[in-house]
Amino acid sequence: MLYEFLYPFSDIFPLFNVFKYISFRTGGAILTSLIISFILGPYLIRTLKTIQKEGQPIRKDGPSDHIIKKKGTPTMGGILILFASLGSTLLWMQFENQFVWSVLLIMIGFGSIGIIDDWLKISKNSSSGLDGKIKIILQILISYPAIMSIIQYSPLELQNGLAIPFFKDVFIYLGYLFIPFSILVVVGSSNSVNLTDGLDGLAIVPVMIAASSFALIAYLAGNVNFSSYLQLNYVPGVGELCILLGALLGAGLGFLWFNAPPAEIFMGDTGSLALGGALGVTSVATRHELVLVIIGGIFVVETISVILQVGYFKITGKRIFLMAPLHHHFEKRGWAESTIVIRFWIIAVILALIGLSTLKLR
Repeated sequence: MLYEFLYPFSDIFPLFNVFKYISFRTGGAILTSLIISFILGPYLIRTLKTIQKEGQPIRKDGPSDHIIKKKGTPTMGGILILFASLGSTLLWMQFENQFVWSVLLIMIGFGSIGIIDDWLKISKNSSSGLDGKIKIILQILISYPAIMSIIQYSPLELQNGLAIPFFKDVFIYLGYLFIPFSILVVVGSSNSVNLTDGLDGLAIVPVMIAASSFALIAYLAGNVNFSSYLQLNYVPGVGELCILLGALLGAGLGFLWFNAPPAEIFMGDTGSLALGGALGVTSVATRHELVLVIIGGIFVVETISVILQVGYFKITGKRIFLMAPLHHHFEKRGWAESTIVIRFWIIAVILALIGLSTLKLR
């Protein structure tokens, strides 16, 4: 919005020339979403506590101390992240950029699914919300137009291909299979973040780390000079995603202020589904889908732990882990919640550095 209103007057007011720079607008987006989060956070927490008398329903089969420590804490805090990041993005983005609109579609759509899911849990006072199959179907339906838009606005030679990390010339043409593959990336990323969101601050920091990493990737892939030097696939216009990812970073920092142990609010499916979906569709837009597997390795491992646990139990009647997802396994082993969270953050940083190394090691 500011770009459309102010940059056209840069010939008269040279100061307005700064609005053409993605780096400047990204910084503005970070600060704006952070300020919005700080201002609206306390009000939202009070409102949700009034509406949710007993807070988020706690799993009865989960760690026993959760019933004591986390009882009464409201959920749906993802509303704060969505409102702050969406408002900031709309303020600083270029409105004609279709990549940003595609990610916003995923965020709003998946966030809406999360709101329904969280509300059903609250109204039924149960940890079971929206039916899993219905949730997946809705995510697929929302993902399809977003993926088609990304394909349409991508360079012709990149429209249906998959880049392989660490190799500069390996680009696998998937044809029509690229569409279901991309939808799988978006839906899988969304639900992986959702599974990781089980302890105070556990999911939001790795999300911020991944968002920061992909902001850098988007900036480089969207710049003809940097992409040529690093031998990345050049995607014109994708650099504008830095604005949205910067807004997510600021909103995440603001949310963490209230979600830090002991949490005043949980993000719920409202936030985790939207954030995971945003990371997934961003990886598709930048053509770094497989790099997301590395950078988002925490989410991948958490998901695999659930799959292994369920599959092994169905086959043998026994469990591999004391409890899944994996972070609950460590809780059952006696690790302090803060220890688990901080160690997972450290691993997320290490994985992000490995993922970013693929930009140069080709």
